[in-house]
Amino acid sequence: MTSYESTIKTISANNEMVFAKLANLKNLEALKENIPSNAPIQDIDVDVDSIHFSIQPIGKMGLRIIERNEFDSIKLEAENSPVSFNTLIQFIPINKDETNLKITLNAEIPMMIKMMLGNKLEDFVNQLAEALTKIEY
Repeated sequence: MTSYESTIKTISANNEMVFAKLANLKNLEALKENIPSNAPIQDIDVDVDSIHFSIQPIGKMGLRIIERNEFDSIKLEAENSPVSFNTLIQFIPINKDETNLKITLNAEIPMMIKMMLGNKLEDFVNQLAEALTKIEY
């Protein structure tokens, strides 16, 4: 299993508010508007527990919440993915008005694919962490 960790990002809200917002994936639907029309991710469908999308050249896949640790973390697992992976979003309280957020992606990636995708996956977790700082909590 290979892990990719985002840099730690700070959100101007307490960990309870951040958890409440992100524990319902439907709250992320507004992020769809920020995806460029030429991005490899398209056809995004969101509900409370899952997010599904098409990604070129893989096809339709998704993420489903498999664990919610109140005010602490949310764990998602891949669905219909050619590579088994999960993502952990952690919330670390700083004070009553700020929370640190960190994303860890754990994947079972064959060595050849790892050489091709390694940097892209690291960029992905950092971009996702940054996008989550832009949400209004």
